[in-house]
Amino acid sequence: MDGKAGGVKDPSAEVLTDAAAVFGLLASSARLHLMWALSQGESDVTHLADRVGGALPAISQHLAKLKLAGLVHSRREGRRQIYYVGDPDIATVVRVMVAQLAARSQPVSAPVHRVHGTGG
Repeated sequence: MDGKAGGVKDPSAEVLTDAAAVFGLLASSARLHLMWALSQGESDVTHLADRVGGALPAISQHLAKLKLAGLVHSRREGRRQIYYVGDPDIATVVRVMVAQLAARSQPVSAPVHRVHGTGG
């Protein structure tokens, strides 16, 4: 084996470790929901807590972890801290993954075939 799949070289151990760390952070449904929400637009912690259904202190802790990893950034607007996506590529991965899983969870309705002229 030459470590290539479809002509693409395997990623280094360091890259795989970094990717595993990001996926580990996003393994929390609360943090995944926060990334999903922030991929839709920036927000303050109060709005995020309302949106994802968590207590302010817990949401703040999740945001701190995402911020430490560089996935989320923040800026101050008056007394409010506004959070936004720090890594647009990760936000894209989250949006695509969640959208795909949501689409798969939708019940597929069978097409209705109507037979004409069967009188009944």
